Amino acid sequence: MAQYQKMEPTVDPKYMDAAAYLMNSSQTDKFLGRNVKNSDHAVQMPAVKSNEPKLFGFAVQRWSPSVQFFFCVGGIFFFYLIYGYMQELIFRLDGFRTFGWYLTLIQFACYTVFGLLESWFRKDTRKIPLSTYGLLAFLTVATMGLSNSSVGYLNYPTQVVFKCCKLIPVMIGGILIQGKRYGPIDVLAALCMSLGLIFFTLADSTLSPKFERTGVLMISLALCADAVIGNVQEKAIKAHQASNTEVVLYSYGIGFWYILTGLILSGQLMPAFLFCQDYPKETYGYAIIFSLTGYIGISFVLQLIRLFGALVTVTVTTGRKAVSIFVSFLSFEKPFTPQYAWSGMIVLLGIYLNLYSKNRTKMNEQFAECARRIVIRLQGRPRYSSIPSEV
Repeated sequence: MAQYQKMEPTVDPKYMDAAAYLMNSSQTDKFLGRNVKNSDHAVQMPAVKSNEPKLFGFAVQRWSPSVQFFFCVGGIFFFYLIYGYMQELIFRLDGFRTFGWYLTLIQFACYTVFGLLESWFRKDTRKIPLSTYGLLAFLTVATMGLSNSSVGYLNYPTQVVFKCCKLIPVMIGGILIQGKRYGPIDVLAALCMSLGLIFFTLADSTLSPKFERTGVLMISLALCADAVIGNVQEKAIKAHQASNTEVVLYSYGIGFWYILTGLILSGQLMPAFLFCQDYPKETYGYAIIFSLTGYIGISFVLQLIRLFGALVTVTVTTGRKAVSIFVSFLSFEKPFTPQYAWSGMIVLLGIYLNLYSKNRTKMNEQFAECARRIVIRLQGRPRYSSIPSEV
């Protein structure tokens, strides 16, 4: 009998799990990339790459797509629902309303510490110039600080609805700065968001005792900064191949000093510090939980984008925001009117029109496939007549 020749085939990474499963326990070293000499037919398996993207130590890419999806979605909902609840709970403390920037200072300090720990663990090095981080930090401070402070002057559901409408300042900036032209679907999406936002705000202004124009101005400016920061971050990350951990560390680390300087110059640092000293649990304790859940939530969002793309991620995060509004009404006493519901649905329609405009081909294929399956279900399974046997 002819002798088999030793072979070292290249194994596709997507079959790694199956290959490892088929090996017995005595051949585990193959999976780790070490040669095994106890067989004439030994196959050298490629080593697991140490730089494989992981989420808190979990090699998510090795799981099945359904497990990946539900793991990321579950993390987003769990941590961001706690994040929103803690944010509203902190501002329920009497007298804390004017200390939103101090809360942002604590949040930036926590994010910096978390970023340092993760960067040390991943052994990341800085790739983006500090001058770029100076701009990113300023935009991050504007986005987070104004957004946090607006909760002191608006109902939390109103703030969430505003944050859903980032498309509006993005389109205005694109027209004024870059001279962009948008299609009719984009314009219709912006109109739906604007109308829904107007009706939601009007309902809040007539019913809620916690409504001031200062809050509307703050969250509007936060949206403008948020619309700019996405483009700057994307350009910097692509140009320098920087990691998300690096961007978070330096953006929030430099931003911490911006906020600290602003609080000192405005004379708000000591009053906020003395106030929080009287309520350490309700301020520092809740703020640490608020910051930790927000930091972990960001990691889940970025992982979902990497695995399933922006379309799926925006759909999931929009659903999460809707659930956050529902939880807010259940957890904290506040007036309610049906106008909240139907105006929120108009905003939701605008969001998905915007998604459709950006992913028209892909979504048309998905709609066609869903329609085909529905038609097959409605028609029922075809019945085949039995084949007569030969006589």
